[in-house]
Amino acid sequence: MNERFIYLNERYLSGEITAEEKEEFEKMISNNPELKKEFEDQKKVSEALKKMKLKNPEAEVWDAYWLGIYNRIERGLAWIIISIGAIIVLSYSIIESLQKFLEDNSISPIMKFGVLILAVGFVILIVSLIREKIFKAKRDKYKEIQR
Repeated sequence: MNERFIYLNERYLSGEITAEEKEEFEKMISNNPELKKEFEDQKKVSEALKKMKLKNPEAEVWDAYWLGIYNRIERGLAWIIISIGAIIVLSYSIIESLQKFLEDNSISPIMKFGVLILAVGFVILIVSLIREKIFKAKRDKYKEIQR
């Protein structure tokens, strides 16, 4: 079967074929019984597909679909809030532990600010890494495969 036959067959079945192409196609299938059989098979399939109707999902299916979307949105929002909370709590803990360092007047304010920013960045990084590990552990398709 050649590409030209496939092209003309598709155009014929979809009704987009020109008069010249139709003449060429009809010659092609009249001269070759194998192509004619293929055309008849494709025609049957095309007619069957045109008769098919998609079934509309029931209300329960739509309800389950929307609940799934809402659950994913809620979980995503919950993870963001948990992350922010963890960052705040851990940052506060680090600031409290660095309180004597921050109250020391012999250390320049830029150095204090730098240490504070470094500590907060470290907290954000730790929270991010923990979240990523939890996320990957829950969704790893290959976790039971030994490498």
